[in-house]
Amino acid sequence: MITVVGVRFKKAGKIYYFDPGTIDVSEGDHVIVETARGVEYGECVIGKRDIPESQIVSPLKPVLRVASEEDDRMHEKNREKAEEAYAVCLEKIKSHGLEMKLIDVEYTFDNNKVIFYFTADGRVDFRELVKDLASIFRTRIELRQIGVRDESKMVKGLGPCGREICCGSWLGDFAPVSIKMAKDQSLSLNPVKISGLCGRLMCCLKYEYDTYVQIRVGMPNRGDKVKTPEGDAYIVDTNILLEQVKVRHILKENPEELSEDLVVYTKEDITILRPNRKRPHDKKDDEEPVDFKALKALED
Repeated sequence: MITVVGVRFKKAGKIYYFDPGTIDVSEGDHVIVETARGVEYGECVIGKRDIPESQIVSPLKPVLRVASEEDDRMHEKNREKAEEAYAVCLEKIKSHGLEMKLIDVEYTFDNNKVIFYFTADGRVDFRELVKDLASIFRTRIELRQIGVRDESKMVKGLGPCGREICCGSWLGDFAPVSIKMAKDQSLSLNPVKISGLCGRLMCCLKYEYDTYVQIRVGMPNRGDKVKTPEGDAYIVDTNILLEQVKVRHILKENPEELSEDLVVYTKEDITILRPNRKRPHDKKDDEEPVDFKALKALED
């Protein structure tokens, strides 16, 4: 077991482990740590704890000190300088006629490097831009191209739910999200309804997915032929959370027709006789057409 603390450098950013050594570090403290890109200022979000060595990415960097008032002022000053650098870079991008969108600017704590984050549809030749920026700021310049999910995380905003988007408020890491997650939760497959500000599938599609997978065990699909206490029927709709199904019974006097009445059963009340064979009544009358090409574009 190794004693570590968890440090975050941005709100909702990824948590990194550091070696606190003999320094008394508590959750909520601002700390100065050594990282692969130099000395950085961050917030301790996980206090001292022992974790297995297998969870550590070697080498484990040290915490240099708890941030002083002078360090806090330096961090704030760097943020102000980053805002100025953002305006300068925007002007230079325009003057060079580059097809790129500047998202954010960040100074390392020790001022050894300025990082410019941008998005672009393809590769961008920014060599002349780097030269201009280096001559202005007199320090190392790094231009880092990021994806649309990272852009939303930095810019932030309100999601379709009316709350601040997860990646900008608390979600540290992105997890893979697929169309199957939306289908298995019986959600609309309209791209507009299941995509976030980034234009990709919403991260929240994954939150309850494992629960739905567990509940779906033993549940029939729409269109399955089943045996019920009142006779054979076809599944018209399912309610995964309630573990209930709606069916239309097969008319005894005419096996080719189904009753007009909808009857609700629990999954324990029925037995699947035959899986869905794509009968005409499988599709709901109000179901929207599915644009599978547009859905595929939502996946990473």
